[in-house]
Parts: sequence; C-alpha cells; structure tokens
Amino acid sequence: MPKLSIIVPCYYNEANIPITGPELIQNEANFPADVSFEYVLVDDGSKDATWAALQSFRRQHPDKVTLVKLAGNVGSYNAIVAGMAAATGDCMAVITADLQDPPELLAQMYAHWQQGFKLVLANRADRDEALPQRAISNTFHWLMRRIALPGVPAGGFDMVFFDRQLCDEVVRMQERNGNVFYLLVWLGYPYVSIPYRRRRREIGKSRWTVSKKIKLFVDSLLAFSFFPVRAISVLGLLLGGAAALYGLFLMVLRLTGAPEPEGWTTLMLVLLLVSAFQMIALGIIGEYVWRGLDAARQRPMYVVEKLEKADTLSSLKVR
Repeated sequence: MPKLSIIVPCYYNEANIPITGPELIQNEANFPADVSFEYVLVDDGSKDATWAALQSFRRQHPDKVTLVKLAGNVGSYNAIVAGMAAATGDCMAVITADLQDPPELLAQMYAHWQQGFKLVLANRADRDEALPQRAISNTFHWLMRRIALPGVPAGGFDMVFFDRQLCDEVVRMQERNGNVFYLLVWLGYPYVSIPYRRRRREIGKSRWTVSKKIKLFVDSLLAFSFFPVRAISVLGLLLGGAAALYGLFLMVLRLTGAPEPEGWTTLMLVLLLVSAFQMIALGIIGEYVWRGLDAARQRPMYVVEKLEKADTLSSLKVR
C-alpha cells in the first residue's frame, strides 16, 4: 500500500488554506484506491492567521495532516526541505498553497512514479500572468538551461513528484542558498516532464518580491554553475589582451614619431572601466566565498517551533 506525502509550503496563506485543503482531499478520488495520503503543511514564519487555518484543517483530518511551524521565515525552498524531513511517505509531491498549480496533475505524476520514474516534473508551458512576470520568469529559466543545468524543461517547474530515495538524499545534503527543485534534477535520476498551464492566483497576494526573485536567481546560478567565475577569467584575459594591443600601438607611435593620444578623459574612462571590472569580480568571488562560509558554519536551514504529526494509527487506514 503506497503512501503519498504531499508537501505544501505556506506563507501568508490564511485565505488559501480553507480552499486548498478540501481541494486536495477531493483530489484523492483521482488516485487508485490503495493509495494512502499524508499532507505535510509547513508554516514558513507567517505573521497572519495561517497557522490557525492549518490547525483547523488538521482537526478535520487528524489521520492525514502533519503540521510544521517554523520559528522564522527561511524561504519557500528551505520550508520545503523541512516538510521533506517530516514526511513519511514512499513518494512525495510538492505543490503551492495558492492552487496556481493544478492538483489534478498529481495523479498523472503518480502513474509515472509507478512506472519506475523516481522524479516527475510538471513544467510550465504557459502561465496566466502579466507579461512582465512571464518575461522575468522565462528569462530566468532560459539562463538556467543555458549555463547551469542544460536540458531541464523550459518554463520552470514548481510542482514536483519524487521518490523517497531522492527525498532522503536532499535532506541529508542540507544544502543552503540553493534551489531544491533544481537540486532534485541535479541528482541525476531519469525523469519525465508533464507540461501544463499555470493558473492565475485568485486569492491573496504573492510574497515573491523583486529582491527575493533576484536572490533566487543568484542562488540558483551560483549553486549549479561555475560560469560567473569562468566569465571573470575570460573578461580578464580580454582586458589584458586589449591592454597589450594598446601598448603595442603606443610603442609603434613612439618609434615612428607619430603624435600619441593625450587627454584626461581617455585616462579616466580606462581607469573606471578596469575599476568596475575589479569590483564586479570581487563581488562574484565574494558571493562564492560567503556561501562557503555559510556552509562551514553548519547553522540549521530552519528551526522547527512546533510539529504536530498525523495520527500514525489512523493514517494507515485505506480509503
């Protein structure tokens, strides 16, 4: 009797939970009758009534619902890892609390898992969002495909289905400042991808600010690619080559007696260009060094304030 753990990170989702919870329960009808369910909902340091809404949902289904309350906001991906650590299923799925990703896909993903795929992705072929949001998201995932993880599905994916083995690997690594979805792909297991159209958010307001999106891009890029460091080396070589050519040019002018270029503007332009390159290079190297320091300190990715496990005996009942 396989057990499916559905992990739902929650952050300021008090209005979503009363709708998302029943929809997930209703979606069980799309699965084979022998599947048992566990819902692991993680409150990522919300300051509204999200925790109260989660407790209300658990009271309705004490045999299926596990709640994890984190002491502070650590970000969606760290909250997902906290949910993975608390989950007990044979297979796992991650879905957002705002239902932008359709729960109906979970049954298809489960069918692929039964066929032997340990990782199933639901990639966004399109999305019901404003043009600027689509452009930013598509650019981010295009860059990740080009320079970090070639071959990942276009459009990105926030809905994944994976085996217990992958869950244990990710929890064991405890990787900080990364992207847990790309980390699942990085593990190297064969996967299948299901395209879908992402819905518009109908309830509540997204907490993905511009600064969080920039941090996610930097974290994802540095976690899976050495391209930034390699780019520094290439640009350094190009600048060095340009300086050598310019030096030869000045030498020829001196030997031939031709007038040499003069001017404060030219000197300052070159100085500012080189200085800017040096500062950018130091910043990129500093990002890598800081991540190394953060990993070496071995501080926890999250702190669990409260953990309310599902009733183990009741959760073993078949629907």
